[in-house]
Amino acid sequence: MKRIVFLSILASSLVPSISSASTSRGELARDRHEVREERRELNNAYRHGDRRDVRDARDDYRDAKREYREDWRDYRRTHSGVYRRGNWHAPFRYERFAIGRRLPPAYYGRPYVIVNPAYYRLPPAYGTQRWVRHYDDVLLIDMRTGIVRNVIRGFYW
Repeated sequence: MKRIVFLSILASSLVPSISSASTSRGELARDRHEVREERRELNNAYRHGDRRDVRDARDDYRDAKREYREDWRDYRRTHSGVYRRGNWHAPFRYERFAIGRRLPPAYYGRPYVIVNPAYYRLPPAYGTQRWVRHYDDVLLIDMRTGIVRNVIRGFYW
């Protein structure tokens, strides 16, 4: 009997810690919304508030961004299989690209385009822009001109 009571107490204490370790998409969406809301409040404090209002709004904005970053790290850690590097090699060497650089078409050909950026929780690409994988990095490229619009380094591990 003592063993059953002990095991039930142990199980009940483990379940909340296991469920709190995983971060859901809904939680990330709520955190993103909270960051936007805190940013709006900070802008209002800059326009209409005094120093104390600005300081408090800045602290709230910083805390909201920190919470979002922590939840994003938790999400990546619990869904690490999605972001694993795998056996991926390009026929060209790794090069560290910067925003504004023009790439040759071989770098953003069909095999390198990320078809579903939402699966990797990347921001949507609009118009002729596409997310492209380059080794561990992800590049947002304008497919018409080949110009790099955004770079996320170390996206795959």
